[in-house]
Amino acid sequence: ELQVDELQGLLAGMEKEHRDLVAKLEEGESELARLRSAEGAKLAQQERCSQLEKEVAALREKIHHLDDMLKSQQRKVRQMIEQLQNSKAVIQAKDSVIQELKERVAYLEAENLEMHDRIEHLIESQVSRGGLSARTRSKSESGSRYR
Repeated sequence: ELQVDELQGLLAGMEKEHRDLVAKLEEGESELARLRSAEGAKLAQQERCSQLEKEVAALREKIHHLDDMLKSQQRKVRQMIEQLQNSKAVIQAKDSVIQELKERVAYLEAENLEMHDRIEHLIESQVSRGGLSARTRSKSESGSRYR
Protein backbone atom coordinates (compact mmCIF):
# COMPACT_ATOMS: atom_id res chain seq x y z
CA GLU A 1 0.00 0.00 0.00
CA LEU A 2 2.88 2.25 0.82
CA GLN A 3 4.39 1.55 -2.53
CA VAL A 4 1.05 2.30 -4.24
CA ASP A 5 0.81 5.58 -2.33
CA GLU A 6 4.39 6.30 -3.28
CA LEU A 7 3.69 5.43 -6.91
CA GLN A 8 0.50 7.52 -6.86
CA GLY A 9 2.51 10.45 -5.39
CA LEU A 10 5.15 9.95 -8.06
CA LEU A 11 2.42 9.67 -10.66
CA ALA A 12 0.77 12.88 -9.38
CA GLY A 13 4.17 14.59 -9.38
CA MET A 14 4.81 13.35 -12.90
CA GLU A 15 1.36 14.59 -14.00
CA LYS A 16 2.08 17.96 -12.41
CA GLU A 17 5.51 18.04 -14.04
CA HIS A 18 3.82 17.05 -17.35
CA ARG A 19 1.33 19.92 -17.04
CA ASP A 20 4.14 22.32 -16.14
CA LEU A 21 6.19 21.14 -19.12
CA VAL A 22 3.17 21.42 -21.47
CA ALA A 23 2.54 24.96 -20.15
CA LYS A 24 6.23 25.80 -20.65
CA LEU A 25 6.10 24.26 -24.14
CA GLU A 26 3.05 26.35 -25.07
CA GLU A 27 4.68 29.42 -23.58
CA GLY A 28 7.88 28.70 -25.53
CA GLU A 29 5.95 28.13 -28.76
CA SER A 30 4.03 31.38 -28.34
CA GLU A 31 7.31 33.22 -27.59
CA LEU A 32 8.87 31.59 -30.67
CA ALA A 33 5.89 32.63 -32.79
CA ARG A 34 6.13 36.17 -31.42
CA LEU A 35 9.87 36.27 -32.13
CA ARG A 36 9.32 34.86 -35.62
CA SER A 37 6.68 37.49 -36.36
CA ALA A 38 8.95 40.19 -34.91
CA GLU A 39 11.82 38.87 -37.03
CA GLY A 40 9.50 38.78 -40.05
CA ALA A 41 8.55 42.37 -39.37
CA LYS A 42 12.23 43.17 -38.92
CA LEU A 43 13.00 41.45 -42.23
CA ALA A 44 10.18 43.41 -43.90
CA GLN A 45 11.59 46.59 -42.37
CA GLN A 46 15.05 45.68 -43.65
CA GLU A 47 13.66 45.08 -47.13
CA ARG A 48 11.76 48.38 -47.01
CA CYS A 49 14.90 50.12 -45.75
CA SER A 50 16.91 48.63 -48.61
CA GLN A 51 14.24 49.70 -51.11
CA LEU A 52 14.21 53.23 -49.68
CA GLU A 53 18.01 53.42 -49.84
CA LYS A 54 17.86 52.47 -53.53
CA GLU A 55 15.20 55.12 -54.16
CA VAL A 56 17.26 57.73 -52.31
CA ALA A 57 20.34 56.82 -54.37
CA ALA A 58 18.32 57.08 -57.60
CA LEU A 59 16.88 60.45 -56.52
CA ARG A 60 20.34 61.74 -55.63
CA GLU A 61 21.58 60.70 -59.06
CA LYS A 62 18.63 62.44 -60.72
CA ILE A 63 19.26 65.58 -58.65
CA HIS A 64 22.94 65.51 -59.61
CA HIS A 65 22.00 65.09 -63.28
CA LEU A 66 19.47 67.94 -63.06
CA ASP A 67 22.06 70.15 -61.34
CA ASP A 68 24.48 69.46 -64.20
CA MET A 69 21.80 70.26 -66.76
CA LEU A 70 20.85 73.43 -64.89
CA LYS A 71 24.47 74.60 -64.75
CA SER A 72 24.84 73.87 -68.47
CA GLN A 73 21.68 75.83 -69.29
CA GLN A 74 22.82 78.71 -67.08
CA ARG A 75 26.17 78.72 -68.90
CA LYS A 76 24.36 78.79 -72.27
CA VAL A 77 22.11 81.63 -71.10
CA ARG A 78 25.13 83.63 -69.91
CA GLN A 79 26.83 83.06 -73.27
CA MET A 80 23.68 84.12 -75.13
CA ILE A 81 23.40 87.26 -72.99
CA GLU A 82 27.06 88.04 -73.67
CA GLN A 83 26.55 87.51 -77.42
CA LEU A 84 23.45 89.70 -77.30
CA GLN A 85 25.36 92.46 -75.52
CA ASN A 86 28.19 92.18 -78.03
CA SER A 87 25.69 92.31 -80.90
CA LYS A 88 24.02 95.37 -79.36
CA ALA A 89 27.41 97.09 -79.09
CA VAL A 90 28.19 96.27 -82.73
CA ILE A 91 24.75 97.48 -83.83
CA GLN A 92 25.16 100.71 -81.85
CA ALA A 93 28.57 101.27 -83.45
CA LYS A 94 27.12 100.64 -86.92
CA ASP A 95 24.14 102.88 -86.15
CA SER A 96 26.59 105.60 -85.15
CA VAL A 97 28.51 105.17 -88.41
CA ILE A 98 25.24 105.19 -90.37
CA GLN A 99 24.15 108.38 -88.60
CA GLU A 100 27.50 110.03 -89.39
CA LEU A 101 27.17 108.96 -93.04
CA LYS A 102 23.61 110.30 -93.21
CA GLU A 103 24.79 113.61 -91.82
CA ARG A 104 27.65 113.66 -94.32
CA VAL A 105 25.29 112.83 -97.20
CA ALA A 106 22.92 115.58 -96.06
CA TYR A 107 25.83 118.02 -95.91
CA LEU A 108 27.07 116.97 -99.35
CA GLU A 109 23.55 117.23 -100.81
CA ALA A 110 23.25 120.73 -99.39
CA GLU A 111 26.62 121.63 -100.88
CA ASN A 112 25.56 120.07 -104.18
CA LEU A 113 22.36 122.13 -104.24
CA GLU A 114 24.32 125.24 -103.45
CA MET A 115 26.75 124.46 -106.32
CA HIS A 116 23.84 123.87 -108.70
CA ASP A 117 22.30 127.15 -107.65
CA ARG A 118 25.63 128.92 -108.24
CA ILE A 119 26.03 127.24 -111.64
CA GLU A 120 22.50 128.22 -112.65
CA HIS A 121 23.13 131.74 -111.47
CA LEU A 122 26.39 131.87 -113.48
CA ILE A 123 24.67 130.41 -116.53
CA GLU A 124 21.84 132.93 -116.26
CA SER A 125 24.30 135.77 -115.89
CA GLN A 126 26.30 134.51 -118.92
CA VAL A 127 23.14 134.07 -120.96
CA SER A 128 22.02 137.59 -120.20
CA ARG A 129 25.52 138.84 -121.14
CA GLY A 130 26.65 136.42 -123.84
CA GLY A 131 23.66 135.92 -126.04
CA LEU A 132 22.68 132.87 -128.06
CA SER A 133 25.84 130.70 -127.97
CA ALA A 134 25.92 130.72 -124.20
CA ARG A 135 22.23 129.82 -124.11
CA THR A 136 22.69 126.62 -126.14
CA ARG A 137 25.64 125.66 -124.02
CA SER A 138 23.71 126.13 -120.79
CA LYS A 139 20.83 124.03 -122.09
CA SER A 140 23.15 121.15 -122.96
CA GLU A 141 24.82 121.40 -119.55
CA SER A 142 21.55 121.51 -117.69
CA GLY A 143 20.29 118.51 -119.68
CA SER A 144 23.35 116.46 -118.77
CA ARG A 145 22.95 117.47 -115.17
CA TYR A 146 19.65 115.59 -114.85
CA ARG A 147 20.76 112.35 -116.51
